[in-house]
Amino acid sequence: MNADADTFRTSRRHCLRIGVRSAAGLLAAGLFPGRFSVFAGSTAVDTGWSSFRNGPAQRGLATCTLAAQPEVKWELASADGWVAACAIAGSHVYAPALQGYLHCLDRATGNELWKYRSIDSTDEKKFAPGFKAAPLVTEQAVYIGDEDGVLHAVDRTTGKLMWKYVTDAEIAGGVAAYGDHLLLASHDSFLYCLGRDGQEQWKFQTNDRINCSPGIADHFTFVSGCDEHLRVIDLMTGEKVRDVPMESYLIASPAIVDEMLYVGSHAGDVAAVNWQTGNIVWRYQGERQMPYHASAAVTDELVLVGSHDKLFHAIERSSGKAKWTFPTKAKIESSAAVADERVFFGSGDGNLYGVRLADGKEVWKFNAGKPINAGIAIGEGCLVVGEDSQDGKLRCYA
Repeated sequence: MNADADTFRTSRRHCLRIGVRSAAGLLAAGLFPGRFSVFAGSTAVDTGWSSFRNGPAQRGLATCTLAAQPEVKWELASADGWVAACAIAGSHVYAPALQGYLHCLDRATGNELWKYRSIDSTDEKKFAPGFKAAPLVTEQAVYIGDEDGVLHAVDRTTGKLMWKYVTDAEIAGGVAAYGDHLLLASHDSFLYCLGRDGQEQWKFQTNDRINCSPGIADHFTFVSGCDEHLRVIDLMTGEKVRDVPMESYLIASPAIVDEMLYVGSHAGDVAAVNWQTGNIVWRYQGERQMPYHASAAVTDELVLVGSHDKLFHAIERSSGKAKWTFPTKAKIESSAAVADERVFFGSGDGNLYGVRLADGKEVWKFNAGKPINAGIAIGEGCLVVGEDSQDGKLRCYA
């Protein structure tokens, strides 16, 4: 690729981002629910956030506490900003930048321990495909897809490349782990199942781009994308067992609670789907029917998600009715996270909000001054998220 093309691609990054933050938003980690460690053989409580939505059910629930009034502990600027959610595992933060670097940072200080580039070149003028998807962190590796469709397996200790797997289009969603296998989806319309060595086991083709991170329940996975269908796939065989027409293309990743699945659509509604039967139990629409690109956080009682209508919506899980809405001054594409009976999310208005679940009242706010569209990560007592702008800053709050 020539220098003019490199410059052109870089300049377009802040113009062509449909589906990036929410999908990146995006991934399931490990074989167990979010409160358990993704590391093989471990059943200890994991207080980190090692994937986009912190577990295979993709519910966006933290398992640690967070200060009542979190303060900025450190920050890191990147030329093209941050649109992907980070991962927090142990004493490290894994931060994917749109500039094409995956940064491994000390959680307490923000000091860089290593950084991995999406291309094998140290020439800063050479275009490097950016990371728009959140990383999956396991005991040995960090798995992350880039905007050119390459899945990178990076050694967690050294930051060195272990292997690559190439798809035919952008990877906007995160990787999911199931036993000894990895799941990932691509804009090339395929869902892929790989071994931990990067060898393809099977692949399933849909009819259009897939933006989401695949969720997992039992031995099934769930994918949704631009062909307006939600599909249930048997992980053992790679075969489709159910197909649910959704009547709109889907940018967000699904959240799963038992037999129910929750996902917002580009058409402007949030659907509750019984994935075992294929029945749509309810659909929620706000007063202004505008897109939902963020992935929902789901508690036992509430479905929590922001919209392009500038509102953050708390929806009763049982009835599909609004419990409360919270206004911001710009569209919301940031996928929220829940901790200590509060929900945290960013907005295009440049603010990071903390809102009480019980009544929708603001209990904390940080004005970054630049759009916050990436998904929130909360782990090990910290909240980490970056700004979606030129020279945007990644911040750690605790």
